[in-house]
Amino acid sequence: MSGIEFTDANFKTDVLGETGKPVLVDFWAAWCGPCKVQSPIIEEIAKEVGDKVKVGAMDVDAHPNVPQEYAIMSIPTLIIFKNGQPVWRVSGLQQKQAILSELKKAM
Repeated sequence: MSGIEFTDANFKTDVLGETGKPVLVDFWAAWCGPCKVQSPIIEEIAKEVGDKVKVGAMDVDAHPNVPQEYAIMSIPTLIIFKNGQPVWRVSGLQQKQAILSELKKAM
């Protein structure tokens, strides 16, 4: 996964502390088949939105605390945060246009 790697250590600063632009977090794991399909879509979105949105991923196995806090039960789960608050959340494989549409609402 290219883009930002969110961790239990940097989540509060890099996601919740971000003001001014939305943050898209892709919760994933290496063993998850749909996550492997979702990942390149998220990378395309990151390139398209440029610096208007912070885009990154969090490996739920390597960093279990934040996913537990947000009750991530299935992956991939995508959450858009705005000013430290989740404004959109969805689980399962998502199409690029649906994600972009939600990001536009959050910008």
